Amino acid sequence: MAARCRVFHGVLVGLALLPGLALACEKTLRWDDDPPFSLQRADGEVAGIYVESNRLVLERLGCTVRLVKLPWGRALKELELGRLDVLPGAFRRPDREAYAYFTGPFGPPSRNLLFMHQEAQARYPVTRLDALRGSDFRLGSQTNVSYGEAYQTLMQDAAFAARVHFTANRGGLWRMVAHRRIDGVIADELTGRYEINQLGLGEATRPTAVVVADEAAEVALSKRSNDQAFVARYRKALAALVEDGTFARIVEQYVEAPPR
Repeated sequence: MAARCRVFHGVLVGLALLPGLALACEKTLRWDDDPPFSLQRADGEVAGIYVESNRLVLERLGCTVRLVKLPWGRALKELELGRLDVLPGAFRRPDREAYAYFTGPFGPPSRNLLFMHQEAQARYPVTRLDALRGSDFRLGSQTNVSYGEAYQTLMQDAAFAARVHFTANRGGLWRMVAHRRIDGVIADELTGRYEINQLGLGEATRPTAVVVADEAAEVALSKRSNDQAFVARYRKALAALVEDGTFARIVEQYVEAPPR
């Protein structure tokens, strides 16, 4: 019996080493309530740009996917411990590189843009955020959110900062733009397009040419549960998703989706 077990084990090892064959692969993929990147539909299905694109990549690599709902801070910790395999939408940082591989940017960078009501765009035809210094522009910002260096520099102008309206909920800011109580809001390009469309405000409130920040997010993969060979295959599959137009179609499916 022992001899048979050794033979069987040898067959499994041999099969795993053959090109195109591998043992079962299951990967955990993080999601949370963060539309349009990840969300739960009314029917209970978990979807979104990051969910669909990374699930498709994993399936192309022969892996089954188990979705795990985690807040951001907890997701980073689970990635470090190896209990979460794949974390989309991560920015590369030296401390994170100690426990995660990064795929590199893919697709267009997810930029922070200044969104304005169309009447404000006509009044303030600016192409840089600092061009608003000395104006009476009224900006809406979320509490405890950093929008990048250009925003921080502008906020050092006491007169401008005094006109900034802070709130915890970005949905309220979009409504304030619609009612002309403020002139604009800084938001992630895709998130902003999705939210104003869902609120039915997309005809009047649009993104401007003002790029506040354009750092590209990447996909982080735990070093404890993934090796460099798998990460290389992941990068290649992500690139293919962009090159064949699939990623762009997924993005447009959400940012131009009809209001729910």
